[in-house]
Amino acid sequence: MLDLTSIGQQIAERRKELKLSQAALAHKAGISRATLEALENGRAGELGFSKLTKLLAALGLELKLQAAGSRRPTLDELLSEDRDDQSLDRRR
Repeated sequence: MLDLTSIGQQIAERRKELKLSQAALAHKAGISRATLEALENGRAGELGFSKLTKLLAALGLELKLQAAGSRRPTLDELLSEDRDDQSLDRRR
C-alpha cells in the first residue's frame, strides 16, 4: 500500500523526468511550492485529496484503485524465506 512519503517520492521523480522545477509544478497545480517541497521530502503530515489530484493531473498521472492482491505471509513462509537467505549467505 502506498503511503504519502512514497507518493511524494514518485511525484518528485516524475517532476524531474518532465524537467519541471518545484515552483513551476506548484504553480501549474495551484498549490504552494512549500507544500510540494514538504510532500517530496516526506515532511507533509497530510495532503488533501484535491491537492493530490491536481498535482497528479499536472504531471499527467492518475490515481487508480484496485483490489489488494497481496496477503500477509504465514510464519512458515517467513521462516522458510529466512532459511533460504541464510543458506545463500553461507555460500559466499
